[in-house]
Amino acid sequence: MASAKQRAAARRNIKKAATAARRKRTISRLPKKTRTALGKQAAAVAKRKRTGGTHPKTKSELMKIAQKRGLEGRSKMGRDELARKLGEK
Repeated sequence: MASAKQRAAARRNIKKAATAARRKRTISRLPKKTRTALGKQAAAVAKRKRTGGTHPKTKSELMKIAQKRGLEGRSKMGRDELARKLGEK
């Protein structure tokens, strides 16, 4: 049997946990407008990383080029290997 002091402490702990859970700001709890803005921002950063570097193209872009050139075994290759075979790297 728990004492009154233990019950009060347990009640306090439960309230603290509930408050922390409500205060938690994960992406899924953010408003849709904010989530969309974050996604667009991340896409822009990824695009900047792709352009002008040693690996300017995505795997899907490299796959299209490989298909046009008739490169054998392209479906089993990764992005880096495709870039090497196509002379992109």
